[in-house]
Formats: sequence, C-alpha cells, structure tokens
Amino acid sequence: MKPSEFKAWRKLMKMTQKDAASALGLKSRIIQYYEKGERNGEKFAIPKAIELACYALTLGVESYSGPELDKKKAKKK
Repeated sequence: MKPSEFKAWRKLMKMTQKDAASALGLKSRIIQYYEKGERNGEKFAIPKAIELACYALTLGVESYSGPELDKKKAKKK
C-alpha cells in the first residue's frame, strides 16, 4: 500500500488521523508517517498487517477471534 493509497483509504472511511490510529491500534504519529511515506527523512513502509487491517475495516470487520469451528467437526475431535 502506497502512502497516497493509505490516505485515500482514510478519507474514504471518513476518518481523521486520530480516528484511523484508534481503529488500527496505533499512535497518531504513525498515521502521519504512513501518509507521508517517511520518518525523519527515511522511507517508512506500511506493513502488510496494516494494509490487511485497512481492508478488514473497509468490510466492517472490527475484531477477529479466529475461524469458527464447524460444530460437527468439533464434536468428533
């Protein structure tokens, strides 16, 4: 995910930088780094986990507890 794509995602979600930080479990300053693409003059990449979290939030997923077990399969084990 590129910095411009991250910022576009945040704006699409109608989030402030503070809102996005809260939703992603990050500090606001990190959101600024993601949107700028650098920190202290050095490139700052957006981790794949954050990219996937953005996607999940877009779909309305706010938390995940792992796969649901099929009740029939769970009884056999």
